[in-house]
Amino acid sequence: MQKLFFLLVFFTFVWASDFSDSTKIINYVNSQKSLWTAGNPKISKDYMLKTLTTDPETVGFRNLGPTLYSKNIFSPENLDDSNFFDARERWPECSSIPIINDISDCKSSWAFSAAESMSDRLCINSGGMINTVLSAEELLSCCTGVFSCGEGCAGGNVFKAWQYWQKHGLPTGGSYESQFGCKPYSIAPCDTVIGNITFPGCLNSTVQTPSCEKRCKSGYPVELDKDRHYGVSVDQLPNRQIEIQSDVMLNGPISATMEVYDDFLQYTTGIYVHLTGNKQGHLSVRILGWGMYEGVPYWLLANSWGKQWGENGTFRVLRGVNECGLEANCVSGMPRLG
Repeated sequence: MQKLFFLLVFFTFVWASDFSDSTKIINYVNSQKSLWTAGNPKISKDYMLKTLTTDPETVGFRNLGPTLYSKNIFSPENLDDSNFFDARERWPECSSIPIINDISDCKSSWAFSAAESMSDRLCINSGGMINTVLSAEELLSCCTGVFSCGEGCAGGNVFKAWQYWQKHGLPTGGSYESQFGCKPYSIAPCDTVIGNITFPGCLNSTVQTPSCEKRCKSGYPVELDKDRHYGVSVDQLPNRQIEIQSDVMLNGPISATMEVYDDFLQYTTGIYVHLTGNKQGHLSVRILGWGMYEGVPYWLLANSWGKQWGENGTFRVLRGVNECGLEANCVSGMPRLG
């Protein structure tokens, strides 16, 4: 029995080591005739790895196990047109929904996932009257103290980010490239050409967390506290597809956190399902909607690795089975409108 145990450990190690090589992962995934294609993404593997949070406690990740795969799951009642939904098409008046950000060499996907969803919901639930972009920079640099979101560019907790919005509010602030609002993102993208400006490659290590500024950027016409928008509620959604769909369909995109494995780093297009490789960390994303392809249900998700990654910055993941813990780690909330 002991010999069998050591043999299993040995072959598990060999299997994991064998598939740590990108080429072997690509060949293996594509040989499985799954609904996604592996390849060499347009951004570097090193860049992707540097953006992942490796401590599940820091991100508040809950691995509650899979939802049972059942046909009933994929035909939820009380949801009109449940086979396809895209927030970008449902609310075209909201300028924040289609935005795909580039977090550069900072583990700030948690801050962007939260701020982007808050922006979307502020516009949607105000009937388009408050159409702006809220600051991920504020969450990244200022979410400390009682509602400490974590360690800034070393990773943070999405749920606590939503709590911060409820207690302290967020000012406006767009991407580094746009320099929109009171507190735009202060970290330049990596290996990118914008207009006539070429941004250099990322550093070998994660950048330092920006300092928490107590005022808006120079020249911004509104004072910081008068620029803030607040939330009124925060919810950790249950690991059930129908609740997640209902919340997105009624109120807009939400934050979600998933486990990232070696094979995800080779994703180029299709409906992702984990097939091989070791776990490398966690990534927070935004659920925009869902769909069906050849009878297979999927979530439509927005990443923050720039538009050159995946399907123009978005990707799809198998829906209804808590793939990579995604459905067990969804957070939403409602904005204050008055």
